Amino acid sequence: MSSTPWLGALQPNATSFGYAAFLAVNAVGTWGGVFPFLPLKLQEPLFLLCFSVAQSIMFALVFFASVLEAFFLPRAVRRFIVRLSSLPYLAGWGLLIAAMYLDGWVVPLMIGAGALIGVGSAGFYLLWQRLFASQDSDAGDRDLILGTAIASLFYFALYLIPRAVTVYLIPLVITPFFALAIALKSRTINLEQPMFEDDPRSNPLVYRQTALMLMRPALCIGSLGLCSGLVRALAIEDPTVGSFVNGLSMGASFVAAIAFLALWRGKGVRLNVVALFRVVFPLVITGFLLLPFLGAPYARWLSALLYAAYSVALMLMMIQCAQLSRDRGTSPLFVYGLFGGIVYTLHDAGFLGAALAEQPAIPGMSTYAVVALGAVYLLGFMYFFGQGGFRHAVSAGRAPLPDVELIPPASLPLAGNGSAPLAARRPLARHQSSEEDAPPSSTSAGATASFTPPSPPQDHEPIYQDRTSKQVACVQQAFGLSAREAEVMGHLARGKTVARVAEELIISENTVRMHSKRIYAKLNVHKKQELIDLVESFDPPADL
Repeated sequence: MSSTPWLGALQPNATSFGYAAFLAVNAVGTWGGVFPFLPLKLQEPLFLLCFSVAQSIMFALVFFASVLEAFFLPRAVRRFIVRLSSLPYLAGWGLLIAAMYLDGWVVPLMIGAGALIGVGSAGFYLLWQRLFASQDSDAGDRDLILGTAIASLFYFALYLIPRAVTVYLIPLVITPFFALAIALKSRTINLEQPMFEDDPRSNPLVYRQTALMLMRPALCIGSLGLCSGLVRALAIEDPTVGSFVNGLSMGASFVAAIAFLALWRGKGVRLNVVALFRVVFPLVITGFLLLPFLGAPYARWLSALLYAAYSVALMLMMIQCAQLSRDRGTSPLFVYGLFGGIVYTLHDAGFLGAALAEQPAIPGMSTYAVVALGAVYLLGFMYFFGQGGFRHAVSAGRAPLPDVELIPPASLPLAGNGSAPLAARRPLARHQSSEEDAPPSSTSAGATASFTPPSPPQDHEPIYQDRTSKQVACVQQAFGLSAREAEVMGHLARGKTVARVAEELIISENTVRMHSKRIYAKLNVHKKQELIDLVESFDPPADL
């Protein structure tokens, strides 16, 4: 295989560098309010608790507020007002610096700093998410994953700078850098995409379906957040534990990001968050059951490992939210605000619950026993509702579960084929016509049948509904189409109109048009009849 795809994947740009700088700075105080670059006098348990509670509450509130904003003020999604996040973020760091010198005002300053940094940090996350969602899936996912990997290097590099310099460097240099990166990149965004044009109030069914689709994966990642918050509060008394967990978390993010890049550029990645949680769940509850018996040393490692897993899950969360916004044409503020609001609220609930458990109300039980008992109980409920809850028990109807999907680049050679890749043998399309071109004069008898792309092969061959389904699957694999693009292509290949496709997929017509343009560009066709002819006559290589 040629090394060109790898070189393309590993070339960072201003977007990935800016996101890396934001993650590195955010990691300085994101775990338990631990600030390795501030004086030790500010790392007293009371001060850290005040900061963390204020930060956590405001962080989650901003996410839920973005859901309301996206629904009732849809034009807000088009505006990238970076200063609305920069000003509170910088002001929060200013209060932290002030707390270094005003000994009598440490508690109120830490509370104010936590609240302002929580608002600014949530605002920046929402800005980054809109940027990644607005990009083509290949570019957006690459910048997000590559930025996550580089962030680890930035974070550890901060330890090479004297502490007295770093505390001023963050608000004066690093924060303006990633804020400028967002401001410049936002000017290049295509605001005519459905996700920016859509009015949620005119498509309530689409957004209701999206919310139902998000609920189960959000509860699964939120369960990891709940566990991370629980152990975070247990270890907050010792600042060295926070630094240890920060380091391990960033290291795990680096390893996971590199692994995702390798898998993606090699053969593609398709993950289901709910299925992954089913694998992780037994390990998590077992870890908590051992907590009362193994004590503080074990709690340190448990907290580190859980928060490392949580960091990786947050990266998957951002990828999936961006993918949903592209696939369904829904507002990224709504999607990420709802998903992130659930996840971070559960994280905060775990943190506050464990903080209260440090004064146990059950005689004869240690803090570790109370936390373990509460964690297992809450995790059981989370697992129950994550699997569908009572509704699933009495009804078979459920919202479909989306996968986290990273499509390998179309420029990669086909497996086992030493010749030029199929995509390279067709010139790139110079323009695309409207998918509203007249349908073919004669429509096959199966034109009204619905299309469902086959699941990727596991231990057996996929099952196809008919020849068209098989042909669509072959075209999808050869040209690197996503699952949603293949689904839309299957409907179009059967001669269906845009309105009919939108109705069956429960998405807006603008979203269908956007997918059609991307499909036409990848397949180098210019109207619906050409697409139908390509699907019907496509003859894939024998090794595809």
